[in-house]
Formats: sequence, structure tokens, C-alpha cells
Amino acid sequence: MSSTATSWRYIVRSQGIRSGQAIVEGTRIGVHDVIGLLQNGETIDTVRENCFPALTRSQVYECLAYYEDHRGEADLLVARQMASA
Repeated sequence: MSSTATSWRYIVRSQGIRSGQAIVEGTRIGVHDVIGLLQNGETIDTVRENCFPALTRSQVYECLAYYEDHRGEADLLVARQMASA
């Protein structure tokens, strides 16, 4: 039986920020923003250097970890974001 983390060091949800979706703490950057970029060819380094320079490698990796535990939620948000682009 697998267990998933119930708390995250860098990932939070705050009502009123990004509709309560999972974000990187202290930012308005959604986990799905990072995941969408990675799915579209960015690397961890280019996400940090070109897209979100305020993020640390640890924060990007935690977005990936969060995604592993919440794929359905994140995939839906990425799909919605791509459809509106």
C-alpha cells in the first residue's frame, strides 16, 4: 500500500490565490504552470532560468513530486491552460 504526503514543504493552497489551486508558497506560480512547461519541452534548468527565476531547484522538484501524487488534478489544469492559450 502506498501512502502520499499530506503536507509539502513548498506547496500550499490559499483561498483567493489562483482559485485555491496548489501553488509554490510565497508566489502565485501554480504547480500546473511548472508541470505544463515541463510537459512542453522545458527542462528544470530552463524553467528556473527562463520562466520562473525566483524558483529554486527544490521547489521545481517538489512540483514534480506533488504532480506524481495529484496527476489527475494537475493534468486537468494543464489541459485547461493549453486550451485557453
